Order: sequence, then structure tokens, then C-alpha cells
Amino acid sequence: MVALYSDTLLDHFRHPRNYGDLVNPDVSHESFNPLCGDRIRIEVKLRDTIVHEARFKGDACAICTAAASLLTELILGRDIATVSALSDDRLITALESDIKPTRLQCALLPLETLREGLKKYKEHD
Repeated sequence: MVALYSDTLLDHFRHPRNYGDLVNPDVSHESFNPLCGDRIRIEVKLRDTIVHEARFKGDACAICTAAASLLTELILGRDIATVSALSDDRLITALESDIKPTRLQCALLPLETLREGLKKYKEHD
């Protein structure tokens, strides 16, 4: 049985990786979930088409914060085509938790935010 909050999820919530702002990010987008109040900003610096740095900042629940932290680690060093194709299941699986359907939006808000930011980047590139 998978734990509701795994050690991985709790570790990323208590000790978030890549938290903060980037100076002059190539990709920057903020999203807000009005149903629960989660707010997340994802910022990415690219070197050519490779994610060189990734940061997040926000005011969000444990699941959303952990997902954002984990997401920044998953995308570092990857090209934006691979990052754009990152599936919902990949992020959910990486959290190693039993995310209930009512909390899926919390877990996926960082990935949706990143997707929107990349979409805007590609439109202006």
C-alpha cells in the first residue's frame, strides 16, 4: 500500500529544492487554483534548448509544494521538447504517494504552470 504522504513527498515539502527566483528567466509563469488557494510560479533558464536552471516559488499545500520541488529536479538538464512532453503520470509517480482524485489538481498545478510558461516561450521565440 502506498502511503498518503510518502517520505519523498514530505522531504520535498519540508526541504524544497530550487526554491526562489531566477534573474532574467527565459520562462516564467504563475498559476493559481481558486478552488484550494494554491499559487505557484515556475521559472526556467535555458542554455540553448536545455534547462540550465529551474526555480519555483509559491504559497501552496504540501502536495503542490513537493510537486513543484520535484518537478524542478526532473527537468534540470533536459531539453525543452522532453520537458514539454513530461506526462502527468511521471510527476505523480515521482511523488510516490497515493494522490486522491480530489488532490490531483494540487499535484499537477506546477506541471500545468510549466507547460503554460513553455507555451508562451515558444510563441515568442
